[in-house]
Amino acid sequence: MLKKFQEQLEKLKTLLSKMGSAVEEQLNLSIRAILEEDEEKANTVFELEKYVDKVDLKIEKNCQKLFALNQPVAMDLRLIISAINLSTDLERIGDLSVNISQLFLITKEKPTFIDEIKFKEMSQYAYKMYKDALDSFINNDVEKARKVIMDDKKLDELNSLNDAILIQVMRNNPDSISDAVHYLDICHQLERIGDHATNIAENVYFVAEADIIKHNYEKYIFNDEESDIEENEIDSDDD
Repeated sequence: MLKKFQEQLEKLKTLLSKMGSAVEEQLNLSIRAILEEDEEKANTVFELEKYVDKVDLKIEKNCQKLFALNQPVAMDLRLIISAINLSTDLERIGDLSVNISQLFLITKEKPTFIDEIKFKEMSQYAYKMYKDALDSFINNDVEKARKVIMDDKKLDELNSLNDAILIQVMRNNPDSISDAVHYLDICHQLERIGDHATNIAENVYFVAEADIIKHNYEKYIFNDEESDIEENEIDSDDD
């Protein structure tokens, strides 16, 4: 019984790895479609979406079976719970990659202001955060997960900087307003990809150390023990 359960867990990990690789390809192609002005790459992102959705459903069904036919505890239980969360974040990153590709196909060419904005830098950051988050989950690497969470602040800063630059582009050249709005949206999609990568990294802490670190980065990421919220503080807020 235990051997069969472990085989089912390995199958789940394999499905997560396959889904993660497909989403990585979606993200990579959506970025390259813009940088290389390649419509074919954008269309491939759409084609991959069907595969990603199919694997997502398989993961959900496998997790349901693992819960229904077994009584997972401790780390195994945390892994199954996190697998559900991971597949959700992967599916959303795939959707965001589709959104980026759709926005590219509206313009089909890089705008004249592409070198003024931080698109290339943002896309590299978002892509690396995703790869590191996925690697940290697969390899149970808490240190790499910690770096992903810390990198999210830099991605947010780049997004805010891009907002300011693109607003100035629109003021200086009204003819660029349409393209600038599209790239505002594209950059916001990249920022959201960073958020989902951060979610994946948070789940690494949950699986490896049984710690829920969401909204409590000061303690677990920046090692500030004074950030703990006492239980009675939470209870008083509910009164």
